[in-house]
Amino acid sequence: MKLSEIASIIGAEFQGSDVEIVGMNTLKNAKENELSFVSNSKYVKDIKETNAAAVIVSEDVKNEVPTNSLALVVANPYWSMAILSKYFAPPIEDDTLPKAVIGKGSKISDKAEIANGAVIGENCIILAHVYVGAEAIIGDNTTLYPSVTVYRDCKIGNDCIIHANSVIGSDGFGFATNNMGEHKKIYQNGNVVVEDDVEIGSNTSLDRAVFGSTLIKKGTRIDNLVQIGHNCEVGEYSVMVSQSGLAGSTKLGRNVVMGGQSATAGHLEVAPFSTFAARSGITNSIKEPGKTYAGFPLMGHREWLKFQAKLAKLVK
Repeated sequence: MKLSEIASIIGAEFQGSDVEIVGMNTLKNAKENELSFVSNSKYVKDIKETNAAAVIVSEDVKNEVPTNSLALVVANPYWSMAILSKYFAPPIEDDTLPKAVIGKGSKISDKAEIANGAVIGENCIILAHVYVGAEAIIGDNTTLYPSVTVYRDCKIGNDCIIHANSVIGSDGFGFATNNMGEHKKIYQNGNVVVEDDVEIGSNTSLDRAVFGSTLIKKGTRIDNLVQIGHNCEVGEYSVMVSQSGLAGSTKLGRNVVMGGQSATAGHLEVAPFSTFAARSGITNSIKEPGKTYAGFPLMGHREWLKFQAKLAKLVK
């Protein structure tokens, strides 16, 4: 889309070079032909380093936009970003793409559906009612059990196992809200990348990223009924037990263990080799590696055990 057209859609004043915009991205990752936005004060510091052709901003931030970018000033940048996200969303399926490529030795059920543009590696097993979306890639020696859904553009590595009814790449829970309380969907135009040797249990959902990728690194083990939000990153050889969950943009270091029903708030970082007992509630980043935690509010596991012992005495 032309930048002038984008400005017209969101009601921003346009002056400058009318360049072609091919997509939207974060401030840090945006290229010279992409659009970005700022809706949170903690990201203002990133504006000056952006390469974006234009940045959607509010009036009080417009002077922070560098000379190589154009400021598109609106009342609610997040709402405007949500409006534009639909224009850059790729088609769910694309009949113009070539037929799917199936690797040597792979067994695909007659009841599975592989969309145009998809690539299935060698020696895979794809069982009944599996759906693999447009331009999705499945690596070698990977097994998809019945009714697994892999959305468009997602990538599954080699030697992976995904159990029945799990969904890879459904939209993240993203929407903007205006001052009238109305909600506008933010189209999730990134993907999910699952690296090699990952096993995912049944009825688990991995949300695709808004921009970029939700990333599950190699060797990870994910149980049944786990929710991983958009733009999360799960480190190598981590373990997530049933009913645990990550809110959007959380990053786990390698070998993190999440006990059953434990969960994080969004935009956190968790140090490697951290362990969280069942029902732990993580609301702040964990910076020191190798510690074990429990409870909500979160505390050291030994401290939590002492606390529970004292509570037990109080109620006798």
